[in-house]
Amino acid sequence: MKASSYTCFIVSIFVLFSISSAASYDPVDFDAFLQCLLKHSDHSVSIAGAILTPNNASFQSIYQLRANNLRVLLSATSRPVAIITALHPSHAQAAVICAKRHGFQLRIRSGGHDYEGLSYISDVPFVILDMFNLKSIDIDMKTETAWVQAGATTGELYYSIAKTSEVHGFPSGVCTTLGIGGHFSGGGYGFLIRKYGLSIDNVIDAQLIDAKGRILDRKSMGEDVFWAIRGGGTTSFGIILSWRIKLVRVPPRVTVFNVQRTLEQGATELAYRWQQVAPKLPKDLFIRLQPVPINNGGNNKTVSVSFIGHFLGQADELLRLMNVRFPELGLTRNDCSEMSWVESALSWAGFPNGTSIDVLLNRVQVDRVFYKSKSDYYKAVIPKQGLETLWQVLMDIEDIFVQFNPYGGRMEEISESETAFAHRGGNLFKAQYGIQWSESDGGINATGRYVEMSRRLYNAMAPYASSNPREAFFNYRDLDVGSNESGETDFEVAKEYGAKYFRNNFMRLTGVKAKIDPENFFKNEQSIPPLPTPPSH
Repeated sequence: MKASSYTCFIVSIFVLFSISSAASYDPVDFDAFLQCLLKHSDHSVSIAGAILTPNNASFQSIYQLRANNLRVLLSATSRPVAIITALHPSHAQAAVICAKRHGFQLRIRSGGHDYEGLSYISDVPFVILDMFNLKSIDIDMKTETAWVQAGATTGELYYSIAKTSEVHGFPSGVCTTLGIGGHFSGGGYGFLIRKYGLSIDNVIDAQLIDAKGRILDRKSMGEDVFWAIRGGGTTSFGIILSWRIKLVRVPPRVTVFNVQRTLEQGATELAYRWQQVAPKLPKDLFIRLQPVPINNGGNNKTVSVSFIGHFLGQADELLRLMNVRFPELGLTRNDCSEMSWVESALSWAGFPNGTSIDVLLNRVQVDRVFYKSKSDYYKAVIPKQGLETLWQVLMDIEDIFVQFNPYGGRMEEISESETAFAHRGGNLFKAQYGIQWSESDGGINATGRYVEMSRRLYNAMAPYASSNPREAFFNYRDLDVGSNESGETDFEVAKEYGAKYFRNNFMRLTGVKAKIDPENFFKNEQSIPPLPTPPSH
């Protein structure tokens, strides 16, 4: 499988299915719930057409449309009692008020890229609030800011910026169909991470719907809540309606490259050197390392390691820099492509050079796969022996890939307590391990085998990754690091995954949760619980 196919876990496959509801609910209460929605929404924009129940002809297609992991989608044991495709902020407010009043759990979805599907599955009676239609982007070049609604995608944001300015951009994800609401809140990042940090590091205000159905901005929600939703995920605290972001400056021309070396071409030495160099390069240069196993037939297997770079400047300057800082890679002028910043975003998303930026307006990931992902943080260089272990596991498994994304730069400058996102200084790079398969590989029936493969790689890298706890990236959601049942949030269980996702920020997050949502209305299998009240004496 080509490395580019892993950008958003995409392979051409369409699956139609039906699932039966395992969760029971009272039809009388449901009718009251529907009446409640009508009562509490703004009558200038009817909510009636935004409410889909299993009796609607389009219910199944909408449910599937933004459920990107077929592993989750096809193994779900129940489906929502309704999907509310909000057309107006009041529809989201009504969904909160009425779901809470009538005992339905609320799951919030925008892009549908939650790796474990927690935005569209639950084992208790639940409603999906689909934010996808709330997608406005309002750019103000006088202040170099923008208000971006939760349902807009990263692609739409990049497109809107490019249509407004050739010297502005924004640091968020490589995949162009990510929903802004969730992507930002968990610590979304991309190839500008070393220059400008995470998406949340460039957020200056937000609109949040709380458990009472109120719309709060930064001032009214308070600095504690504003801190929590930047890196702590919003679905434990409320519903993001929109983010106000500070646009960042980029040069008119940037340079990208992709240099590939096999093991026979010295990839091990280069990968070892990359670990020492990439986190310490100037902020303008980001180089991802991505090894992919290659089977040339029989026992003729190897690993090809890609060094994928993005430089905020032109090729000649990049070459001078690389000749001093990373000459071992042997970067040449022919390896480099100069382009605008928005064109570089297309390149990172796997589109061929020359593709129209109009593809950024494609909002839905149509082609989906079965997949499982895991993540790691590395605080020390992996020794060559560890790299050789990695290569061997990759060649044994084959249908798996790894991305190492360098830290340093801006990420070193921001304190781990400044936002809820705690993985800052001291990390050399972050890793994503991904395994994917298709219907022809066994589909849903092969899940156990492929998930076990992902765990095998994860276990093999344990001696080299962070430890006590072994940290994980919240946006690469992984239920293996700990999870609750759909309708419960056990504090001790939450402490387990909370320490991995949020380090020392977890306890502060539980305190914020106790203030903004003390009854724990907003919950899922990996949500943050409210800090327990100490027993009185």
